[in-house]
Amino acid sequence: MPKFLIKRWHGMHHLWALVLMLLMAITLATYEWKLGVIGLVLAGAIGVYSVMAERAFRRDLKMYLGTLSYRVKKAGREVISDLPFGIILYNEDKTIEWHNVFITNMMERDSIVGESLNDLFPALSQAKVREGTMEATIGNAIYELSFRFDERLLYVRDITKQWQLAKRYEEEKMAIGIVMMDNLEEVTQGMDDQQRSTLLSRATAEITEWASKFHVYLKRLTSDRYLVITDQRTLKQLELSRFVLLDEVREIVAENKIPMTLSIGFAAGAESIVELGHWAQTSLDFALGRGGDQAAVKVGQRQSFYGGKSNAVEKRTRVRARVVAHALRDLMRDSERIIIMGHKMPDMDSLGASIGVLKAALLFNKEAYIVLEGVNPAIQKMMEMLKEDERIIKRIITPDQAIGIVDNKTLAVVVDTHKASMVKEPRLLSMTDKIVVVDHHRRGEEFIANAILVYMEPYASSTCELVTELLQYIHDRVLLDVREATALLAGITVDTKSFSLRTGSRTFEAASFLRRNGADSTLIQRMMKEDLAEYIKKAEMIKLAEIVYEHIAIAVTEQGRQYSQLLIAQTADTLLNMTDVLASFVIGERPDGLIGISARSLGHMNVQVVMERMGGGGHLTNAAAQLEGTVTEVAQRLKQVLQEIEKEEGLFE
Repeated sequence: MPKFLIKRWHGMHHLWALVLMLLMAITLATYEWKLGVIGLVLAGAIGVYSVMAERAFRRDLKMYLGTLSYRVKKAGREVISDLPFGIILYNEDKTIEWHNVFITNMMERDSIVGESLNDLFPALSQAKVREGTMEATIGNAIYELSFRFDERLLYVRDITKQWQLAKRYEEEKMAIGIVMMDNLEEVTQGMDDQQRSTLLSRATAEITEWASKFHVYLKRLTSDRYLVITDQRTLKQLELSRFVLLDEVREIVAENKIPMTLSIGFAAGAESIVELGHWAQTSLDFALGRGGDQAAVKVGQRQSFYGGKSNAVEKRTRVRARVVAHALRDLMRDSERIIIMGHKMPDMDSLGASIGVLKAALLFNKEAYIVLEGVNPAIQKMMEMLKEDERIIKRIITPDQAIGIVDNKTLAVVVDTHKASMVKEPRLLSMTDKIVVVDHHRRGEEFIANAILVYMEPYASSTCELVTELLQYIHDRVLLDVREATALLAGITVDTKSFSLRTGSRTFEAASFLRRNGADSTLIQRMMKEDLAEYIKKAEMIKLAEIVYEHIAIAVTEQGRQYSQLLIAQTADTLLNMTDVLASFVIGERPDGLIGISARSLGHMNVQVVMERMGGGGHLTNAAAQLEGTVTEVAQRLKQVLQEIEKEEGLFE
């Protein structure tokens, strides 16, 4: 028995009480010895009783503590055995030394002592185990593993029901989509009511059948727009089907030689219904901005695209061009100065469009400048032509000079790109709230979000074509200088490969306008002439080309040799002239150390999708990307992407 308990039972208070009684008995005996003897006997009896009571207390306490210890040990064994989670003790070699009954029931074996943790949970060998938790699957159950490395202890908890509940919660979250018939009004122009009704009914029947097949709610909003409501589980099924509705509608209308397609925007994973609706509309804008005939899906932070197998359909009316021109005119009038920027490593289309916008600004007597730093081979000959015109050349400034003059009253016009990271000086975009974007590329995930005016038309052959149309409406009378008209026409000529690719009726109308204003086609031909040494380099690159998938040419240059982006692009163009080649990819090291890829196709393959997976972008028939690494690594990555696309939906239309 502990001493503190004994002291509490017969401590000093008992001893002093007994001494006091003895003194009182002795004192009493001096007066009456008989009473004193009786007192001494009673004091002795009390002392004997105290000793016997203390011994009885020790015996009872010892018995009680022994019983309590037994009950605690028994309860501990039962509790550990019946715990709703598993406990495993292991040694330094991760060999199991002990476990409770939960682990026995989980593994459906009597004992797993002596086995390795990695054998019991294979997921441990595939991941780096750290202090904390991880998930592992055994059979149809999912377990959470919690490690305590200092104690070499592992807790195992069954989270199957929680995981299923969380999965069900995610799958049943609302998803909203918008299905839109591309340029329905323009496609049906010239049709009588019966033909229009027949076309709409056939397309509507396909959309309704598609909605019924995937069990989604479909509501018609207008003659060419539908609202789709479903959940994320069904949205995943739609993504796995790669939105087969796009192909079905395209095949139906193709029988009647009508270029009508669908654009689909879907969204899921937003915090609120209002935000979800905005995401769905943004996704539809993405699909339309990329040329239509495709689906754009935004789930949380992920943005995916499906389809896009056909080229953008050229719009037959110029209403939008006129509206944008008038809006741009008002913005220019309300601005003190105008800054015009193209993309990094500008080409003739970017520089030509910049000169066109500069002309528009000068028509309103505005202080306008083109931001340009350095001359690359793609624009060298055009710059030599522009240097002859002092009025234009003095309007070209460096990015540092532009930063010194930009303020909130400055209008920034971005041409031939819609990505902030691609412009010559991205800081300029954060220094003003007035930004205009004019571009002909298919819209990518990255976009200049705060632009107040966006004119993106993927059907256009080039940005110079769009700027030329704007010039015809932005002022009552536009008279272009020979060099200005030539620069704009050169941009169109380069991007259309001398009017052989991506040309529509409006392309030739724009070229005709420029020609009437004095554009010199002979000068353009001189600007496009190739140097003999460059031609030899291009031939060396073509010699290294190989054919994959029967119709795709891939040329990978030698490691260590550097080529300009222009030469890489020209080589890709040349490869398209080869028999049976429907798409070409040229990979080479650029002077800046990056690996450049130029992709071209004749329209049977969407090279934009390929380049987007490589981190780039572009058009259905013209795209590019710039990556870090070696040409061999990039070529291997390209072949892997092609293999993935071939498995998912096929490479060719």
